Amino acid sequence: MRKTLILLTTLLAIGTLHAADPVTYKVTMLPLPGATPTGISMDYLGYDAATNSVWVPAGNTGAVDVIDATTRKVTQISGFPSGEMGSGNRKRVTGPTSVTFGKGTAYIGDRFDSSVCALDTRTHARGACVKLDSMPDGLAYVASTHEVWVTTPRDKTIRILDATTLVQKEKLTFEGNPEGFAVDATRGRFYTNMEDKDLTLAIDLKSHKTVATWKPACGEDGPHGIKLAEKDGYLLVACSTKTEVLDVGHTGTVLSSVDTGDGVDDLDYVSSTRTVYVGAAKAAQLTVAHLDAAGKLTVKEKVATHAGARNGVVANNGTVFLGHGGGSNLSDIVVAAPVK
Repeated sequence: MRKTLILLTTLLAIGTLHAADPVTYKVTMLPLPGATPTGISMDYLGYDAATNSVWVPAGNTGAVDVIDATTRKVTQISGFPSGEMGSGNRKRVTGPTSVTFGKGTAYIGDRFDSSVCALDTRTHARGACVKLDSMPDGLAYVASTHEVWVTTPRDKTIRILDATTLVQKEKLTFEGNPEGFAVDATRGRFYTNMEDKDLTLAIDLKSHKTVATWKPACGEDGPHGIKLAEKDGYLLVACSTKTEVLDVGHTGTVLSSVDTGDGVDDLDYVSSTRTVYVGAAKAAQLTVAHLDAAGKLTVKEKVATHAGARNGVVANNGTVFLGHGGGSNLSDIVVAAPVK
């Protein structure tokens, strides 16, 4: 059943609110196929601008759901490995959970069998596939080297794969758990967090050496997802209850931050409008903020969403598609579309 909630944004602001540009968001629920009594497990979503589609690795269903961002038609790609993992109260069914895009290819990470597989973004035909010896978390395509970098926090490593063959080229080992990823072609760097150490690292794309370490001061939960405002050299870091801006083009200084409500895991950024989108699962709200040229974040909107809604990706028409964290029993994508 399609549930529709039409919610006006609550005009709560931190700093200066752009009152001249009020936006109303229509928030709806988009059901996905293969629902279970406990919902559909999701982590990373991805938006492919070339096909205007949102890719949803729908873990416990053993499928990846591809959503046309305009029509919202859902196409299910089934047949991914999935099954029960863990023990006791931590036992759950998992499967594909992450996605990245490069040169007409979608790369899917699967936590059940620790695989990374390639699919054609238009035909959905399957290509190369590899099994790692550690569970993949986040994936990032690096265009300059035609590689896929895979965070594998269980053994405190990042794996570097050839993007054509998916053969592992190198394993980088750290003293913490890699969480989040951003590729900086301008400065030749890969950024990630050490979630358990409350640190953010810059890694050289060629030498694979860690060239800078910064302290985002997210607190006990540590930093989570990151996005890059590449031209400015600003890294947007998602903490559990706030988002902050690090000046990674210079010294890594924290330039500003905004409160987002609790339950943040990842975020998205649209460079053309300098807009940041942060879903907070526990607070059940989406924060929309503006990033100015000096690195200052200003809240524009607070949008009521749904408990569990997080890890949003933004389509080219400004619509935000949010997955959800565990415990919400949702089988839907939460869609927040600007009403013009």
